[in-house]
Formats: sequence, structure tokens, C-alpha cells
Amino acid sequence: MKSRNRSLRAGLLLWVLIPMTAFGLIAAWLTHANARHTANLLQDSALLATARVMAADVQWNGDNLVASISPGMIQIVGTDEGDQVFYRIEIAGGPVIAGTSAFPQTHADRSPRWFDATVSDLPIRAVSLTRPMYDDGKTIDLVVSVGRTQISRDALVASLWGPQLAYILGSIAVAMLLIYAGLTLELRPLSRLADSLAAHPPRSRARIDPIGLHAELHPLVAAFNACLDVIERQSVTQRRFIADAAHQIRTPLTLLGTQLQYARRQHSLDEVRETLLAMHHSNRAMVSLINQLLMLAQAEAAGYTALEKQPVDLRAVIAQAVEKLALVAQRRNIELTVSFDGALVVGGSEPLLAAVLSNLVDNAIRYAPQGTRVGVEAKHAGTAVQIDVIDEGPGVPAELRERVFEPFFRASTEEGSGLGLAIAREIVWAHGGSIHLLDAPAGVGMVVNVVLPSHVVGSIAGR
Repeated sequence: MKSRNRSLRAGLLLWVLIPMTAFGLIAAWLTHANARHTANLLQDSALLATARVMAADVQWNGDNLVASISPGMIQIVGTDEGDQVFYRIEIAGGPVIAGTSAFPQTHADRSPRWFDATVSDLPIRAVSLTRPMYDDGKTIDLVVSVGRTQISRDALVASLWGPQLAYILGSIAVAMLLIYAGLTLELRPLSRLADSLAAHPPRSRARIDPIGLHAELHPLVAAFNACLDVIERQSVTQRRFIADAAHQIRTPLTLLGTQLQYARRQHSLDEVRETLLAMHHSNRAMVSLINQLLMLAQAEAAGYTALEKQPVDLRAVIAQAVEKLALVAQRRNIELTVSFDGALVVGGSEPLLAAVLSNLVDNAIRYAPQGTRVGVEAKHAGTAVQIDVIDEGPGVPAELRERVFEPFFRASTEEGSGLGLAIAREIVWAHGGSIHLLDAPAGVGMVVNVVLPSHVVGSIAGR
């Protein structure tokens, strides 16, 4: 299922249109109710006035009441829209004096009394008025009822409500046009931003300039630029890794090719065996180099991703690294010592941290003179764990201590790929720690100082 491209302008207009439509509906309902109320008041006033005039026209004729209702009186309450007028004049609880017999009988519970009724299947609005009639000491209640159909009332409602409805709809339409124009103007910086990014060459350093953009967009721009920085660093790291790897692998491959050519020209089996042995050493060195290159790539990639927050017991990691290299140290007559300070738990990847300790201890054994000591000390340092790998070797000049962490840089002529400390730094950075070269306390040798944050509940920070 294809995803549809959503328009920001259309989305904003929709969210404005929804409340405006709701407002329009409420306003239309209120104006219609007001128009109906006004029309009802006018109609009720006309009916009441007519009923009072009719009641005044009823007179005594001897012992009887007589109503003289002229056609002109009916025309007063009549309308140009053709409304029909009905009336009924009766004695309360007695006979009908005049009017329509089909008019519903009313009760004189209050006066005047307005009500809705039906006469000859026609809906009407009516009013009943009670008037006391006096004659020779007796009192008779006269009930006068007048009703009219609703044609003129409905026409009046429409005439009052129609202009108001048109005004409301027109106001909403004008407001939407103005909002659309405003959104178009306010979104122009985004269009200019897209054009400026598209104008950058593919290989150029494209960054978004927040000048001229809305304040709400500044955090988005900062986050986007930060993502571009990460992508650029990854790209640079990848290109550097490929170039360094190609350069470093070319030499052992060339050496293997030369040894193969030399072996093909030999006729003595002993010389061929000697050449094959040299080729075996070259192959082992190349395999070791490739493994270190892969470890370096893994360590650099870890610096851009969130490591799983697994607790790692550094005491076990250090013990394993020392145990694995004990035989190498014994061959060089080097004493390996380990010192722990309580429980040492950090958060991160145990295989990567094991690679760090193995590389640091291996480097210390490699550069330490025979008959000396290599020590590993681990202790708490506030909210962090500090690991010191101490040797009694020649050390590294102060001006080269930062460069030794660069891939393939070697500060001495000792055999090696120059990747051990580079790998260690990338892994330590990925765990949110730091690594430095320091002078040994005794003034002879070197200390590799590693500081890692203690394990806490939360994510492990990348570099």
C-alpha cells in the first residue's frame, strides 16, 4: 500500500477549518433560534392585540352576549402570505357565541395564554384571553381565542436568518482565504530551505542555516545538522578505514606474491619448505591484521549506536585477559600482577571490553623489557571505574601520546599493526569513557589509564 504525501499547508488548514466549521454551525443555530424567537414575539403580539379588540366588541344584548366581529378585524391579523385566521368566542363552560366551532376548546387557567394547535389539519399559533362580563350583578367569564397559520411566521424567520447565515458563511470563507495566504507566506522559508539544500553539490558539506527560519524550526534544524554531522563522520571514518585497510593489506599480499614466485623457481625441497614456512608466517600476520581491522570497524561502529546496557563484571574480564596472556608473559620473563578494589561493574558490551583489556595488556607485555613487571589495577573513582595498565618499558614521548591512538601509527620499531590502541580508544569512547597515556608513578615506564562510568539504569552514552 502506497503512502500518501501529506501536505503541511493542507493539514494546518484542516485543523483551522474544523473549529471554524463548528463555530459556524453553533452561530447558525443561535441566529436561527434568535430569528424564530423574534418572529414568535411579533406574531404573539399581533394575536394578543386582535384578541383584545375582539373581546372589547362583545356586548350585552338583553340577557345575551353578542359579538359583532367585522371582516376588517380579521384582515388586521391576516398577512400577505395567505395565512388563515381562526377565532372562537365562548362563555367559559358555556356555549360558543361566535367563530369556528372546530377551534379547540381552551381552559381559562390563565390569561392571556398562548398555545399551538391544529384546525382543519392546519397547524396554528393561538392565544386565549379571558374577559369578565358584568350585568345586573352577575359576572360571566368570556373566552376569546384567536389563531393564525404559520406561513408568515416562517417567512419572517427566513428573512431574519438568511442574511445572518450568509454573513457567517462569507466570514468563514474570507477567513480561510486569509489563513491560506498567511500560511503560504509563512511557509516560504521552508521552500527556500529546500531550494538551498537542492542547490548544494552532492559531495559538498550541506548544512541548514537557521537564520530567517521560525523559532519553532530551530530545534529541528539543529537535530538535522547533528544527524548530518554523524553521517559525515561515519562517511569519513569509512573512507579512512577502506584506504588504511587497502594500504596495510597490500604489503603482506605483495610479500606473499613474491614468496610464491621465489618458491616456483626453487628446485630444492628444503628451500621450498623454508619458503612455505615464511609464507605461513606472512599469512598468519595478514589474518591477524584483517581480524584487527574488523575489530576496529566494529569498535568505530559502536561509537554511533547505543550499546545494550548489560552489566559487565570487569574483574572477570581482566582475569580472563591476564590468564590468556600469562603464557606470553612467562616466555618473556615478565611478571603479571592484578589488583582489584571491590565489585567493579560497568555497563556495555563484554566482548568489546575484553578486547580492550587484551590489547592493553598485550601491548604492555610487548614493549616491557624482559625481567620486568606488568600490573593491572582496577578501582572505583567516584561514580566511575578506573583501570590502569602499568609497564616498565621505554614509554612514549609526550608529543606522540595522542598520535599513538591513530590507526596504523607506531611509536617504535616493534612488530605490530599499530591498531591496538586505536581499537581500545574507539571502544572506550563508545562506552562513554576516556583513555589516556600517563607517566608511571616510579618515573620508569608508562600507564594506560582507562575510566569507564559505573553501571546504572539507563542507556550507555555514545561518543
